[in-house]
Amino acid sequence: MFSVSKSSSLLAHRVAFTRSFAGARDKHTLVLVRHGESTWNLANKFTGWYDCPLSEKGHVEAAEGGRLINDAGIKPNIAFTSLQKRAIRTLWHVLEETNRMWIPTIKSWKINERHYGGLQGLDKQETVDKYGKDQVLTWRRSYDIPPPTVDKTSEHHPSNDERYADVADWPEEFTESLATTLDRVVPYWESEIAPELKSGKTVLIAAHGNSLRALVKHLDGIDESEISNLNIPTGTPLVYELDENLKPIPQAGSFLPLTGRYLGDQDAIRNRIEGVKNQTK
Repeated sequence: MFSVSKSSSLLAHRVAFTRSFAGARDKHTLVLVRHGESTWNLANKFTGWYDCPLSEKGHVEAAEGGRLINDAGIKPNIAFTSLQKRAIRTLWHVLEETNRMWIPTIKSWKINERHYGGLQGLDKQETVDKYGKDQVLTWRRSYDIPPPTVDKTSEHHPSNDERYADVADWPEEFTESLATTLDRVVPYWESEIAPELKSGKTVLIAAHGNSLRALVKHLDGIDESEISNLNIPTGTPLVYELDENLKPIPQAGSFLPLTGRYLGDQDAIRNRIEGVKNQTK
């Protein structure tokens, strides 16, 4: 099982070894922020592409994340976010707290949350009571087993939302696993985000638990079995240093298997991670 304990002596050795060869290399800074707590996080519902706002706590988390980035002296030059208001609002808070509201911002559904299909809108604990913990855990955390689909008669099908009207070929029935989420996140990373980093810009991404899990799986080369146990906390900046090939430079203090470091109180971060993990206990 994945542990959120601090990096071991092995990681410390990796940090020293990697940095001994990286001294003259160009470093690129990438900041990832999962949106603050949403109203449906608070209500313990499967959210997916449903466009719920931040909760009061979520606004506080997002603003605090921005202050942590500012205190770290990180100055993003460009920002990316999804088409979902909880991520957009989180980005606004971060940019306000860092005095960077003027930088270019790009929105795309390619970094939306994973679509939860027929589970969207359902209470997580009630779904566990109905289908059993193992089945819900499989739908929620497995790498390539998606939840039940929705068809075009459902309000949750993307063809019924004007934000996605420019996508002409939505399948008749739709849902996503983490694997299919990765299939849209990684090409977007490679075509739109990576070139900005290579040009020397510091990049900020405000997105979602599963779209960010897909991205860090790609960046850190995390195994399919291990990514199932990885939880990303709300409103907590995750900072990566990348070399000239956009490969992560391991950092001391990271939570394995990640090589980026979370900003903020480390015990509080562990508690947030456990909170995500325990949503369907």
